[in-house]
Amino acid sequence: MKKQIVVIGLGRFGISLATTLSSIGHDVLALDKDEKRVQDIASEITHAIQADATNETILKELGIGNFEIAIVAMGSAIESSVLSTILLQKLGVPYVIARANSDVHGRILEKIGAATVVYPEREMGISVAEVVTLSGVSDYMSVTQGYGVVKLMAPPYLVGEKLSELGCGPKGKWEVGVLLIQRKEEVIVSPGQREVVEPDDVLILAGRHDSLEKLFAEAKKNKTKE
Repeated sequence: MKKQIVVIGLGRFGISLATTLSSIGHDVLALDKDEKRVQDIASEITHAIQADATNETILKELGIGNFEIAIVAMGSAIESSVLSTILLQKLGVPYVIARANSDVHGRILEKIGAATVVYPEREMGISVAEVVTLSGVSDYMSVTQGYGVVKLMAPPYLVGEKLSELGCGPKGKWEVGVLLIQRKEEVIVSPGQREVVEPDDVLILAGRHDSLEKLFAEAKKNKTKE
């Protein structure tokens, strides 16, 4: 469902958010005090305006209170981030997401009522670390400490194996769930335990980090014995 979203702050994080949200069909208004940043993104989203998001009068004139979601994407300018978050709530925006660059910044945003606080640099660091340590994984999303969702192109040691034989599923030895398999143009959601991994399959798996490591290690060891 299309939503009206305002993104405040056009650094790398803000630009990525605004363009991605626009590309998937949402109406996006981006605000930044830097004219060049506004001009650079103007052709890629619904609206981009040079404006000071810490000025309540300007926000009112832009009708920001009518937006469904506001994302405060500023990170280093903590005072501006906090003030913008306060003003967005004062104007009646139902759902405010704010970016934090430290625990202290995050706690302040939570105390003043931000519905969700995100730590993009920290989350990216976790993601890169998990990709490095989980061989073959191309993407990782942390769900909670120690648990995550991984994406990988089926490596040779998984090809030809049944999911049940790999120890996947709620009754499997590793308690790793297979959420989805993309097989060429076909997408298999929640594949059955008898499903066999084929070459070029893209797998989406979920589970504990250490369980995923053990699953991959055992599958690779068993393959070398054949």
